[in-house]
Amino acid sequence: MAEKILVRDLTLRDGQQSQFATRMNQAQVDRLLPHYQKAGFYAIEVWGGAVPDSVMRFLNENPWERLEKIKAAIGPASKLTALSRGRNLFGYNPYPDPVIEGFCRNAVGSGIDIMRIFDALNDIDNMKSTIRYVKQNGGIADCAVCYTVDPRFTLGDRVKALLRGRPLPRKIFDIGYFVTKAEQLAGLGADMITIKDMAGLIDPATAGRLIRALKKNVGIPIDMHTHCTPGFGLASVLMAMINGVDIVDTVILNFSGGPAAPAFELVQLFADKLGLDTGVDREWVSAINRELLQVRGELAQFDQYKLLPLAFDIARDTLPAEIDALFDRAVAAAKDERIAELLQATQAIERHFNFPPPDDIVRVAQIPGGMYTNMLAQLQQAKLEHLKDKVLRTVPRVRLDAGVPPLVTPTSQIVGVQAVNCVIDQANGKPFYTSKSTQFVNLVKGSYGKTPIPVDPAFRLKIAGTREETPYDTSSYKRQDNPLLPGLGNVRLARNEKEELLLELFPAVAGGFLKKLREKEHLEQPGPREKADEPDPQDQVWESLSEYA
Repeated sequence: MAEKILVRDLTLRDGQQSQFATRMNQAQVDRLLPHYQKAGFYAIEVWGGAVPDSVMRFLNENPWERLEKIKAAIGPASKLTALSRGRNLFGYNPYPDPVIEGFCRNAVGSGIDIMRIFDALNDIDNMKSTIRYVKQNGGIADCAVCYTVDPRFTLGDRVKALLRGRPLPRKIFDIGYFVTKAEQLAGLGADMITIKDMAGLIDPATAGRLIRALKKNVGIPIDMHTHCTPGFGLASVLMAMINGVDIVDTVILNFSGGPAAPAFELVQLFADKLGLDTGVDREWVSAINRELLQVRGELAQFDQYKLLPLAFDIARDTLPAEIDALFDRAVAAAKDERIAELLQATQAIERHFNFPPPDDIVRVAQIPGGMYTNMLAQLQQAKLEHLKDKVLRTVPRVRLDAGVPPLVTPTSQIVGVQAVNCVIDQANGKPFYTSKSTQFVNLVKGSYGKTPIPVDPAFRLKIAGTREETPYDTSSYKRQDNPLLPGLGNVRLARNEKEELLLELFPAVAGGFLKKLREKEHLEQPGPREKADEPDPQDQVWESLSEYA
């Protein structure tokens, strides 16, 4: 009997978010669900991340209804998974526990089986409440450790720092760092651990060492999540498979590659070579992939690459002999840890399947692609594009000053924006940190949690006006207004707990969305309303929040 490896499909959340700005509408999702119901994936990621915001902002759809419709179609065939940023949920500032509990309870109640919980700083304290509430409500706690790399400093940088009496750190994000975080999360009740590499920076050698160490030291399932942007993704997933990873994250072919995760079809072919059983039905994956080709055409205006993968039916097609040989070569190189040869083979496979080439800027600068794009846009707006290389050299300094936060959403954007601000300040004859974003101030102050290394108190005083680390005070939290709408029958803007949560979590978007929804309901209902809606006395979120109001 073949050894098993589980597959989490990311197509409907991370895949479309990475490739098509999260623009799949409900009708497009619905076309895929009958096929997914039969495909046999261990889990399907369908919610969280940018999905709730985008479906309201761009599609005028209800995110809770999307989740519930998917659950109704999939049933128990595959577990549904979502992404949550710990105490921050979807924003920057931490929420009080009643909001976190309400979100977790409603997410699990609406169909989420597995909640992937992460914190951008890998601050375990920021994850505790979500772990507790997910498990209390019957969900599975998938606790993610965000993968990142150390800042790159030149020898000159290190000499200067030494002369100033503040030597630069040698190594922060080593194998021991990630294993320790995983062990702490397992001790808090995590049901599985994910190495979440949003930027695709984990190279194959590190992937192999890290999975071996986690399997040795952490007694719960391990999932590998990475992206293909700098060209490591497929090779690193293969190394994880060879070294005993329990679950791998993939995207179906027509939505995969480039900024997204590796293609399921290529991972399945490697599983075949390794004698691993994924349990996935290839006929139904082929049906999904054919439908995704149509959806991709419908989303063409959001397709940044406009580079279609090679047509390949995993249920019927066979590889050309020379490409099949590349798969064999990759497996042999991975087993022998010949990393250069492994990368040559996997990148040749990806060229054959017509995936975007590796992004050398992301690989060399070791920053996420979205961070680089945002920095470039900021420079272009200031007409200072020629300072791009200086900004890239400034990122390690800004990151170090801020306590070396992992470069993942949202800290990657905070550091990137601040690096651009510093360079623009200098170009205008001003000192670094003359211009500071609110988010950078809050990061340095300690509002978002503990950074991997402490921020220098003198720097915190300069940036945030205090020498002491100052956590965000949830006692000052104020709930969003939920007004009566006199022109629409005197109903409340949010009429139930789920809608109230939308107001809390997405205040810039949910108000307009819910107003349109109330207007539509008002037009569809003839005659006067019987009476104004009143807050539900059983509303657990807002009863608990009264102490914060």
